[in-house]
Amino acid sequence: MSAVLSTHGLVARYGDFQALYGVDTELGAGECVALIGANGAGKSTFLRAVMGLLPVAREMVRLDGEPVGGTAPDRMVQKGVAIVPEGRRLFTGMSVEDNLRVAIDQAARAAGKAGARAGGKGGWTLKRVHDLFPILAEKARTPVQSLSGGQQQMVAIGRALLCQPRVLLCDEISLGLAPKVIREIYAALPEIRAAGTAVILVEQDVGLAQSASDRLYCMLEGRVTLAGKSAEISRAQIGEAYFGVGHAVA
Repeated sequence: MSAVLSTHGLVARYGDFQALYGVDTELGAGECVALIGANGAGKSTFLRAVMGLLPVAREMVRLDGEPVGGTAPDRMVQKGVAIVPEGRRLFTGMSVEDNLRVAIDQAARAAGKAGARAGGKGGWTLKRVHDLFPILAEKARTPVQSLSGGQQQMVAIGRALLCQPRVLLCDEISLGLAPKVIREIYAALPEIRAAGTAVILVEQDVGLAQSASDRLYCMLEGRVTLAGKSAEISRAQIGEAYFGVGHAVA
């Protein structure tokens, strides 16, 4: 499997505090990889480092083999990487449709600079996002701050998809949501992947992460402590990697 995205000895810091220690990962085209670990393990920091939100050495992050570490986030979007950030970070005071159209405009500008890039089979359009999450068509004129948490998460995912990503970084997309809504959101992942988009999924729910992903990495204190095929890793192995001791994970 050739990696569309990979990290090589990835190190990241917040000032003098080192948060990542030599993290090696890879993501194949159309693959879903889960990143699990306790709070403070470095999962969100990993996504921020990949996205260019933290300064890292250029050779530490590669996209299709090209060193891209430290590339500005807007340039990463142009190159085909988009993020669904923790907390969604929508434009309050704007409607659902206007939030989505911001991404359409951004993708159009990126295509103008870098040449047209299809996001999968035919690219993501507003209609296609509406087909994925029909509630967004019903709520098109509704201010995003009036939506439920699950509906806001759908807007955040739709906005990222409309950037036409080949790689989608998802940071805690189930956090704080009701189980029914989580199922609806996760049900969209196969269609996203079928479009050719690879996904890195940061997730606290270990069972959900295993069922949704092809492979997983477990992190502890900024290091990868376990890596393998999701279906082949036992809960005992995850427990040991998750806590650094022989605990089981529910």
